[in-house]
Amino acid sequence: MHRRAFVRLLAGAAAFQLRPERPPFRIVSGYPAATTPGMPGPYPGRVVSINSERCVDTSTGAANEPIVREMMAQGMRGLTGAATTSEAWRRFFTQSDVVGIKVNCGGYPFVVSAHEIVAEAVRQLMDLGVPASNIYIYERFQNQLDDVNYAPHLPQGVQIVAAERANRNVDNSGYDPATYLEADFFGEEDTRSNLMRLVSRRLTKIINIPNMKDHGAAGVTGCLKNVAYGSFSNVARTHQRGRSHTYSMVGTLAGIEPLRSRTVLQIMDGLRGVWHGGPFARTTRYVFYPRRILFGTDPVAIDRLLLDIVDDKRRAEGAISIWDRSPRYVRVDDLRARDRDPNVNTMIREPGHVEYASTLGLGVYDRAKLAVQDITV
Repeated sequence: MHRRAFVRLLAGAAAFQLRPERPPFRIVSGYPAATTPGMPGPYPGRVVSINSERCVDTSTGAANEPIVREMMAQGMRGLTGAATTSEAWRRFFTQSDVVGIKVNCGGYPFVVSAHEIVAEAVRQLMDLGVPASNIYIYERFQNQLDDVNYAPHLPQGVQIVAAERANRNVDNSGYDPATYLEADFFGEEDTRSNLMRLVSRRLTKIINIPNMKDHGAAGVTGCLKNVAYGSFSNVARTHQRGRSHTYSMVGTLAGIEPLRSRTVLQIMDGLRGVWHGGPFARTTRYVFYPRRILFGTDPVAIDRLLLDIVDDKRRAEGAISIWDRSPRYVRVDDLRARDRDPNVNTMIREPGHVEYASTLGLGVYDRAKLAVQDITV
């Protein structure tokens, strides 16, 4: 065995433990919690699942916009019990709000926050009187937003904002130096993850629109990871060299103020999904079509359902579970092997991050305690 391979094997062996690591965190924030924080919000443990066989043409991947709009309307009414769609949206937003819509562009080109869902959210906000200039579509990286290109689908004046040009950790000007989490995972030089300035200093409310995706380090990337890792800098440092600290980091970031209090609505885009190789979707090989949208205010509850959705699909495809912690399936840092074979991991995954987030008060994890309403359009 070559020396380099032997050293890598030793490094990877440290990750093969029965219990996830929980490194110490130091959180700095001057923002108080809201009386009723947005997460888990007014509907803890409640999820409305809107399903439609007609929402996506699986032969082309194209969404059916009128069907998606109807799914959005029924989902919001089902969640709130409101008689009208506008009344449902009014439960969360007023015309004086400055609203951020946290999209997910990492699965470009096949699985991103759908143009149709994002556009409908914008339309409903503007119908309430929120000016286009007070609506921000946001993501961390400008190059990803450029690829997905939401602008042609949105009214003029809607802001599309990123914190940095690309995932190179060289420009921190888009982040708040006074709001951060500090932790040393691997002896890295920069031990801080800072919240986006847009979130801390401009927005009053956030709509979180994640996808249904597998994740090589966290097991899945859903509501919690999208809004947490998508709003803070320098987070890729938590999972490398065969080890993942996502178990405690995801929920801890999501719980930092003002992100926790301002994230008031979760709309999980399940029109399309990724069952292996996530968070990316560079090929259609691992793309699938759940053909549903999940609505709630509780990110833990929705992500609890996502764990089963992804794992059930993997089982149907003959792939190992996202919960599998056996070193026999791990090839440290070998992304090519992982992309070729759904029975290869590059590290021990941490899907337990969802349950851990529940211990921080972010939502309900126990499946038996969830109230899930299924509606078919």
